Amino acid sequence: MKKFRRVVCLVADGFGVGEAPDAAAYGDLGSNTMGNLAKAVGGIRLPNLEKLGLGTLGRFDGVSAVDPKAFVCRLAEKSQGKDTTTGHWELAGLVTEKAFALFPSGFPQELTDAVAKAGNVPGWLGNKAASGTTIIEELGEESIRTGKPILYTSGDSVFQIAAHEKHFGLDRLYQVCEAARRVTLPYQIGRVIARPFVGETKATFKRTENRRDYSIAPPPNCVDALGEAGVNVISVGKIEDIFDHRGFAATNHTGNNKDSLEATLGFFDKAQDKDRTFIFTNLVDFDMLWGHRRDPKGYAGSLVELDQYLPKFLAKMNEDDLLLLTADHGCDPTFRGTDHTREYVPLIAYSPRAAGKRSGDRGSMADVGAALLQSFGVTPPPALPKANSFLTDWLP
Repeated sequence: MKKFRRVVCLVADGFGVGEAPDAAAYGDLGSNTMGNLAKAVGGIRLPNLEKLGLGTLGRFDGVSAVDPKAFVCRLAEKSQGKDTTTGHWELAGLVTEKAFALFPSGFPQELTDAVAKAGNVPGWLGNKAASGTTIIEELGEESIRTGKPILYTSGDSVFQIAAHEKHFGLDRLYQVCEAARRVTLPYQIGRVIARPFVGETKATFKRTENRRDYSIAPPPNCVDALGEAGVNVISVGKIEDIFDHRGFAATNHTGNNKDSLEATLGFFDKAQDKDRTFIFTNLVDFDMLWGHRRDPKGYAGSLVELDQYLPKFLAKMNEDDLLLLTADHGCDPTFRGTDHTREYVPLIAYSPRAAGKRSGDRGSMADVGAALLQSFGVTPPPALPKANSFLTDWLP
């Protein structure tokens, strides 16, 4: 197979396309991010995604099943868990055999006391599972008054710390989270997340885009292997955080979908005269703004925005280029609760060199990592679990 020179992987964070085979084990039977939100808003028009083949992956009101111009299939997650870390790691070839620790009733006092001491904070508010926006409304004013950060978790393995950007200080919040990351390592918590907010009253509080994720360090993976082989690996959005800032030649820590898409286009243009470039982009709005907040209308609007950007990418591509659109998990904005949902994720792969194809479901998202290595002719590291590149089923 002729190798590619520029590869872009857009991860639509929380974009599921139907309940996974093991959805019952996660309490997620009936979840379908794309299908349910399309129905909830009375149908959605996504003409560019439709042409690429999105409509062949399920029944989505407003999106027809046409002969795809891309290689399309559904990917099941093999890892234990349904969070951002396990999803992105599996896309990079890693399968998490043991799920990260969950704390649905809050964190043990010995841990919170240790983090408070390491981070030099006077104590915590909250320490429970909660919606991020709701708990800031509930405890934000008290946090400003007492100087105590807000600690909360969710259905994912996350140690989330919210504090006011001005009254507590953004840099100080980052320092507390860095201390928390060190202290929480023995507890196998997937991520520590800084959740800054602004505003002075319950009615005006708003989370900002200065969020930072402090992930547990991943084992060697495809990102490492590509960088070590001389591929120019670039991170856009929170990707660098998820991979512990390892293996990237350049980064742009954007905070929303529009900025991330623009940054990706910019890196794509700059790579025209460079050998072998891989751009790994997270599109956070689907999950952070709409999925967790259970807002199907807002989610649909972000999908329309993505759809309108796709022609800008396709117009720049030649036969040496590959565009991938996939996801890390589901986050059905119509489902009960506020957590992620265990779903198939889409894989839409487009290159001008090949005709489209609707392929069967695949048993692991790690097949994306195998394809990334094959795209650049890089030998898979021996430590990675065996995966099957979808390119073998598509390209001559």
